[in-house]
Amino acid sequence: MSRLIRKVSANTNSVVETKNLNEIKGKTGNLYESIAVIAKRANQINISLKEELHSKLDEFASHTDSLEEIHENKEQIEISKAYERMPNPAILATQEFLEEKIYYRKSDNNLFS
Repeated sequence: MSRLIRKVSANTNSVVETKNLNEIKGKTGNLYESIAVIAKRANQINISLKEELHSKLDEFASHTDSLEEIHENKEQIEISKAYERMPNPAILATQEFLEEKIYYRKSDNNLFS
């Protein structure tokens, strides 16, 4: 999963662009439904990135940390900085949605009927 996210993020332009709302709306027929799909995917990406980061940082954890070990762990700092530089999950999810890389289906349950 981490390779997939890195591959997607490597292809993402680091500059945020405005998006055509009609294009976003056109994918589902409803702007709010499209935004809900994007938001759910962004949450999935965020959770997987967070889990990946924590698993990498756990490799450096020790139960007998001294003050010197805490300040000298440069690898841990570099990993954290790399994740901070990654694109926002909402940007990645929007790009995936517009490129039709997200599978979603409409529920037949209509709460307002």
